[in-house]
Amino acid sequence: MTTKTFQTIPRNVWVLGFVSLLTDISSEMIHSVLPLFLVSVLGADLLTVGWIEGIAESTASVLKVFSGALSDYLGQRKKLAVVGYGLSTLVKPLFALATSPAWVLMARFGDRVGKGIRVAPRDAIVADVTDSANRGAAYGLRQSLDTIGAFTGPLVAFMLMSFSGQNFRLVFWLALLPGILAVALLATGVQEPSNINSQRQNNPLQWSALQSLGKSYWVLVAIALLFNLGNSSDAFLLLQAQQAGISASLVPLTLVVMNVAYSLSAYPVGLLSDRIGRLGLLVGGFCVYALAYLGFAFVDAPWQVWGLFGLYGLHQGMSQGILLALVADRVPSHLRGTAFGLINLATGVALLPASLLGGVLWQTISPKATFIAGSVFALSAIVLLLVFEGRRRKSVGRE
Repeated sequence: MTTKTFQTIPRNVWVLGFVSLLTDISSEMIHSVLPLFLVSVLGADLLTVGWIEGIAESTASVLKVFSGALSDYLGQRKKLAVVGYGLSTLVKPLFALATSPAWVLMARFGDRVGKGIRVAPRDAIVADVTDSANRGAAYGLRQSLDTIGAFTGPLVAFMLMSFSGQNFRLVFWLALLPGILAVALLATGVQEPSNINSQRQNNPLQWSALQSLGKSYWVLVAIALLFNLGNSSDAFLLLQAQQAGISASLVPLTLVVMNVAYSLSAYPVGLLSDRIGRLGLLVGGFCVYALAYLGFAFVDAPWQVWGLFGLYGLHQGMSQGILLALVADRVPSHLRGTAFGLINLATGVALLPASLLGGVLWQTISPKATFIAGSVFALSAIVLLLVFEGRRRKSVGRE
C-alpha cells in the first residue's frame, strides 16, 4: 500500500519536498543557534528576541495572503515560489554580518518576506496536482522531506559550532550553500500545473470569492488563530532547554530530536488521514501539543527535555500537513492559493502577540507561565473544533 501510494504522488510534490529539505537545512542551521547568538553575542534580552521573532513571522504570514491570491489571479504559482525562495537565500549573509539585534531583525524580516511569498503558492501546487484520495499522503511526504532538512540543519550547526569554537558567523555563512541549491532545483525541476490558467479569478479577495470559501473553511481559520495565540516562538523552547541544563553546544540537537519525530510521523499520519479521516488526527495533534507545553513548564532535568522535544515534533507531524489537507479538501480549486494565504494570515496575526506574550510572561512571572499559557490556548482550540464538528454532524444528520 505504501509503495503504491509513493508511486501515485506526482513528481512536482517530490521536487518541492527536496526543495524544502535543502531550504530547511539552510534556515535551521541559522535558527537553531540564532537565539543564543542574540543573547550571548549581541546582548539582546528576551523581550527583544520575542519582538524579532514575532515581527518576522507575522510579516511572512501577512504576505502569504497576497502571494496566494496573486497565484490564483495570475495562474503562476511556480514563479512566485522561485521569487520567495530566492529572496530568503539572498538575505542570509546579513546574519553573518550582524553587529546588533537590528541587523538580525532586518535579516529575519527579509527571510520571512521570502517565506511569505513562497508558501501559499507552493502549498497550492501540491493541492493542484493531487486528488483527495492521496492528498494527505502528498502533504505528509512533503512535510517529511522538509523536516529531514529541519533536523539536518541543526545537526550541521552543532558539528560546526563544536569544531569551530562556537563560531556563529561561520555557521551563518555556510548556510548560504544549501539555499542556493534549493532555488536552482525549484527553477529547473518543478512544472507549473496545467490546470491553473483555465481557472483564473478576476479578484480572489473580493467579498463574493471569500464567501464561497465556505463556513467549514472559516472555522478552520478561527481554530488556527486561537491555537497560535499560545504558540510562541520556538526560541523559548531552546532557552528553556538551556535553563534545564542542556549545554549551549548541545541546544541545536534538541531541534534534531524534534524534527526527527516530525519527519517520521508526518507521512504515516498523512497516509492514515486518507484512510480514516483528518479531524480526529488533528485533535490528537493539538492534544499532544498541550501535553508537550505543559511538560516544558515543569521540566527540571536534561533527559526530560529530549523527550519533550520528541513529543513536540510528534504534534507537528500530526497537525501541520493534516490542516493543509483539510483546507485543500474544503475550498474551490481556483481559490486554493487565497485560502492557504488567509489561514496563514490568521496564524501570523496570532504569532506576534503570542511571542510578545511569551516574552512578557517569561520575564515578569516565570518561564512556566509562558508554557502553561500555550497549553491553555491549545485546549481551547480543541474545544472549538469539537463543538463545531458536533454541530456540523447534527446538521448533516437532519438533512
